[in-house]
Amino acid sequence: MTTTPRIAPVRRELVVPAAVDRAFQVFVDHFDLWWPRGHHLGEAELDRCVLEPRAGGRWYEVCVDGSECDWGRVLAWEPPGRLLLSWQIDGSFRFEPDPARASEVEITFEALDATSTKVALEHRHLERMAGADGGRAAIDGEGGWTAILRGYAAAVDAAAR
Repeated sequence: MTTTPRIAPVRRELVVPAAVDRAFQVFVDHFDLWWPRGHHLGEAELDRCVLEPRAGGRWYEVCVDGSECDWGRVLAWEPPGRLLLSWQIDGSFRFEPDPARASEVEITFEALDATSTKVALEHRHLERMAGADGGRAAIDGEGGWTAILRGYAAAVDAAAR
């Protein structure tokens, strides 16, 4: 029996100037406002991103032509402290319909004080993805989670004003 070697998770942390409830709210309720417009799966341009606010909810995109592309599912919904998403996207950034091949993205929100929150993201189980090595390099690169979370942080800053 062969086993797939484990691929190290991608981890990012940042501190945002918002109470934990607000940091979580901006992440989930305003997801479409801060997600990079170029990060989508559909052939048509991205119209909006949707993150359904419940365990079992969908995480998906809607393109300007009305088509939808799933990204995964909400595995855990624990406001305001934790969100766990399946990432049903392979290393070539195509939808992977088999949930057993999905990686996971966990985001935790920890209040540091009344006005700041540490947000930690871990993208794990990357070895499950087809084309995992290329996928990991992309999500760990400058245009991956670093840039995505930079957009989130800017949305939190804007909401604080």
